[in-house]
Amino acid sequence: QVQLVESGGGLVQTGDSLRLSCAASGRTFNNYAMGWFRQGPGKEREFVATVSTNGGRTFHAGSVKGRFTISRDNARNTVYLQMNSLKPEDTAVYYCAAGSYGISPNGYDYWGQGTQVTVSS
Repeated sequence: QVQLVESGGGLVQTGDSLRLSCAASGRTFNNYAMGWFRQGPGKEREFVATVSTNGGRTFHAGSVKGRFTISRDNARNTVYLQMNSLKPEDTAVYYCAAGSYGISPNGYDYWGQGTQVTVSS
């Protein structure tokens, strides 16, 4: 079992930056690829970014590429999502997940409770 707790969300203005963190506890963190997903109001959950077990591979959705960066610190059992140049359409609940490297939520076994990010125009 892996427990995931996100933090770092909040209310910001267009163009601002935020860094989300996801702290993991339980089974060995570095056995799992990590992902970030988001769900906006009235929308389905969508993939944002994923990072491999050792951090050597990352992949970002086209909608965030160049603005968001996923990273992990296995010594701290934490994965991050640095979000720059935020836009109102980035408003969503952001979830971290642990599982297999990829873009499908079905590949992830463990999920956090989510953290709200709201970007005002």
